[in-house]
Amino acid sequence: MSGNYHMVVLDEINVAMSLGFLDKNDVLDMIDKKPEHIELILTGRDVPEEIIEKADLVTEMKLKKHYFDKGVMARRGIEY
Repeated sequence: MSGNYHMVVLDEINVAMSLGFLDKNDVLDMIDKKPEHIELILTGRDVPEEIIEKADLVTEMKLKKHYFDKGVMARRGIEY
């Protein structure tokens, strides 16, 4: 909220909301209060409908192929 950044990525925040770790109303409030010049990017599955309605852009990705299927485990610094 300081305004020091031009882009903020909240990676997997939608999953955190869907699992109950974050209240979607708190996230909606943050979106309303963010400085105008900040590009706010929320990622993750199971996006609450209220977030979709408030968003300027919504993209849905569909899995075609993933290296996890070949037994590659999550990597530090990439998946966690």
